[in-house]
Amino acid sequence: MPVPRPSAAGGFRSIWYTIAQARSAGGLRRMWRALRSKNACKTCALGMGGQAGGMVNERGHFPEVCKKSVQAMAADMRGRLSEGYFDEFPHDRLARLSPRELEAAGRITRPVFSEAGADRYREVSWERALVLAADALRGAPSDETFFYASGRSSNEAGFLLQLFARLYGTNNVNNCSYFCHQASGVGLRQAIGTGTGTVALGDLDASDLVLLIGANPASNHPRLMRTLMDLKRRGGKVVAINPIRELGLVNFAVPSDARSLLFGTRIADAFLQPHIGGDIALLSAIAKGVIELGAADARFIAEHTEGHDAWRAVLDGLDWPTLVRESGVPEPEVRAAAQMYAESRAAVFCWTMGITHHAHGVENVNAISNLALLRGMLGKAGAGLLPLRGHSNVQGMGTVGVSPVPSEAFLRGLERRFGVTMPTASGMDTLACVRAAEAGRVRVAVHLGGNLFGSCPDAGLAERALGSVDLTVFLSTTLNTGHARGRGKASLILPVLARDEEAQPTTQESMFSFVRYSEGGRARFEGPRSEVEVIADLMRRTLGERLPEVLADATDHAAIRAHIAAVIPELEALGTIDQTRREFQIPGRAVASPVVSTPTGRAAFKGVPLPTHEVSVDDLAGSGSAPSAGIALRLATIRSEGQFNTVVYEDHDVYRGQVRRDVVMMSRGDMERLGVGEDDPVEVASAVGTMVVRAREIEIRPGNAAMYCPEANVLVPATADPRSRTPAFKNVAVRIRRSLRLGVLPASAPADTVGA
Repeated sequence: MPVPRPSAAGGFRSIWYTIAQARSAGGLRRMWRALRSKNACKTCALGMGGQAGGMVNERGHFPEVCKKSVQAMAADMRGRLSEGYFDEFPHDRLARLSPRELEAAGRITRPVFSEAGADRYREVSWERALVLAADALRGAPSDETFFYASGRSSNEAGFLLQLFARLYGTNNVNNCSYFCHQASGVGLRQAIGTGTGTVALGDLDASDLVLLIGANPASNHPRLMRTLMDLKRRGGKVVAINPIRELGLVNFAVPSDARSLLFGTRIADAFLQPHIGGDIALLSAIAKGVIELGAADARFIAEHTEGHDAWRAVLDGLDWPTLVRESGVPEPEVRAAAQMYAESRAAVFCWTMGITHHAHGVENVNAISNLALLRGMLGKAGAGLLPLRGHSNVQGMGTVGVSPVPSEAFLRGLERRFGVTMPTASGMDTLACVRAAEAGRVRVAVHLGGNLFGSCPDAGLAERALGSVDLTVFLSTTLNTGHARGRGKASLILPVLARDEEAQPTTQESMFSFVRYSEGGRARFEGPRSEVEVIADLMRRTLGERLPEVLADATDHAAIRAHIAAVIPELEALGTIDQTRREFQIPGRAVASPVVSTPTGRAAFKGVPLPTHEVSVDDLAGSGSAPSAGIALRLATIRSEGQFNTVVYEDHDVYRGQVRRDVVMMSRGDMERLGVGEDDPVEVASAVGTMVVRAREIEIRPGNAAMYCPEANVLVPATADPRSRTPAFKNVAVRIRRSLRLGVLPASAPADTVGA
């Protein structure tokens, strides 16, 4: 059964949780020292730590820490995999373990190898492992390989990985952003000429309105909640837009503030709950309301934008009844939000994957930038556009070139620096790499951290595709479902150091384009190696005489930073950071002027028509179909409060009152239409998969449902936004009907994803 939710998110519960995690990882003093070390936080891209010391942000505020920081640190501090682990868990048993069980198994400290046809991983020496990987790469055509990177790795490791791939002969270089915020980058480049946010952390301290769109920072970026608390105390307002009425966006008790801790802080002044996929209709309706209030900034539009008239023509063709119907939000609520925006002096627009995980994700971002431009919320203090990115260095990975389509300037810079000719063919995006693997066109895949399998839509497709790769090479700290169900015919797992265990400093870039210098520390275990050391060794063995002389010792992090500074002008300061220890804001990212980086210097409005949906609004309303036939809903896959991206630290989701993950969360009205109560078994079917789970009630817009990823990825078709190639995890057409029992398995899902 579900458990009662607390009255506020955060609070004393988070403090007790932190203490318990610290004790489980060796004690409070040990955890304190780890968190206070001069290293960037390992979790979200909000960023903290570095040269100011752990738990300090770039504004100097202390303490900056949250449950996510503690969870990640505790995972790195716990013990190693037990002796004989892979004898106890051969492949068939390993594949049945949940994400939480795999993460909790402990640190990987020795290389392991599963040869083609083997039934388990077995330990091998580092020498044997690197020979196997290099031999496979030398024997494969470069265009039949791909290199994938997590956003948790360093700038140095990311730069070296992409350089290795291109020297090897391929642009098939990807990072995890293609499955999260790539739509943000594409949409922002269309509007303002750059794919990153336009605000610095200090802008949030100067804003009077924050719009949180398709985001749940209380669970995924908890330290942002203190910033929102400060905003509210100085008289600012928050508009939350989310199909689910998330507890943490209603009331949050900031643990580091005594008053908030005791009494909580009301966060959202307006909480709009659109249909999944109804964001464009809602944002267009807010824009229409602002125009009708006479609050559009005509001077800004005339002097600093283009495309306004074409955008207005599209908007004027949409009437209020249509926008209300398609968004699902009543007109008075929309007009109230428009009034708040019309009265704002400086507004910041924040969004996450509730916006980008759609087949029209880029258009969603266009709709946000249109709304910002309408009132001139660009190029002034306290205002702008801020995609809330996930991994701590995912933005940095893009900056240092971990992309299948690098800019011409970047490629020419590499050629000048290293005296080589770079490949010119566009590389495959992440989903294209998976499709190529499915077709048997991938011989070797190199994974720098992350969990590509767990991040993929259509888990059945992902398992078949990744299982067709001749050799998969993982660089990992702990186990995940990718090692169990996303391994190739043969697979290597090479254990690597965590960020705060590196012998040499590394750098990371936050969502605010602030670059931190992490000093590393002592290794906790014998065996794991630095990511840079592993990549450099593999590069040397693979390229042989083709390796440029300047890369003869590619394990020197300072030398890599010098290369980055020479190739990427905006990172010039990396060239001296070892001497100065001076962390920095990347110049030109925070937009201090309304003159932007488009060819004309003007920000662009984009006409955005309403999208069509496989499950229409009429379908959502339920036209009297019998309960036995089930009901059609729009499904979003979401994360719990107990996980970070695909890493699941615990099964319970405190803020939603859930203690297990094999559930589908629906509105009370939809459960009544279906004729089911709490915990009744229901079948959830999509075009690609079926799960039998427990029904649970949640405050969500009727006609919509939510399930946890990565388990529910079995239901998500491999449909992607044609512009960003980001899969549509957030608008899956499903039919839900009553079931007689739990435990009916889709062919590709392990048992504990569907009930017990």
